[in-house]
Amino acid sequence: MQITFNCIAGMPGQPETSASVSGDTITVDGVAYDLSAMPEGGYAEPEGEHPFVGQIARIGGELHLSLRWIYDTATAEPIQPAAAPVLAVAAGEVPDPITRKPVPQEEQA
Repeated sequence: MQITFNCIAGMPGQPETSASVSGDTITVDGVAYDLSAMPEGGYAEPEGEHPFVGQIARIGGELHLSLRWIYDTATAEPIQPAAAPVLAVAAGEVPDPITRKPVPQEEQA
């Protein structure tokens, strides 16, 4: 699955997005979206409440989609890359595309 991320700073206290992929199913924030019915060369325009941005397509047997990814500004660098990150995810957790602030190390005594 080719995932393009549309990264959006969340409101204070808003949970960050998490996602995983299993075959043609992507689970976003606990909701599974089964995209297996998408035919080769087909496009879909999602309707209703969903985390997708724009069309979903199957090209060369692989699903291509854009995903809205909400992040916490308290843990993220103030400037994120200008280009939307794109990741190929075959299975498992979708990696966090956000550039994070360094975690302060405790001072050595």
